[in-house]
Amino acid sequence: MPSILFVCTANRFRSPLAAAMLRKHLEELDIAESWSISSAGTWATAGEPVMPGIPVAAQRFNIDVSDHRSVRVSGKLLANYDLIIVMQAGQKEALLSEFPQFKEHIYLLSNVVERRNYDIPDALGSEQEMAEVVAELNSLIERGVSSICVLATYLNNTKASSGP
Repeated sequence: MPSILFVCTANRFRSPLAAAMLRKHLEELDIAESWSISSAGTWATAGEPVMPGIPVAAQRFNIDVSDHRSVRVSGKLLANYDLIIVMQAGQKEALLSEFPQFKEHIYLLSNVVERRNYDIPDALGSEQEMAEVVAELNSLIERGVSSICVLATYLNNTKASSGP
């Protein structure tokens, strides 16, 4: 089963939304059961809910993240995922520095979807700024479902063929 872990900083905004959005698109394709999708944060405090205002912004896209609780990135966690998608270049650098063994599995979301490198901002300001980030995430995930799934499947197959 291919697996994808979305990573942001606190795991209270971008990564849980991206995971929920991808899961929604896979459910619409009736293939969600054959995928493992989750999220975590590089500096997360375990057990925290999404940021205030995020559930309302997510509902505009028929996404429910009200039950989400944050998880902190660890080597043990990363080892369970084929594809690790980060929101910012700094997160990729941090993961590569601390967990170099996962180099082939860590990608920037903008690069997977658009083959360009740019950050998805951690807009914690106004409701308007958060809504813009939510809309951008939804657009990227919607346009990138195929690319994300192809890359995760490739990495899963590569892992399976190399053996334990």
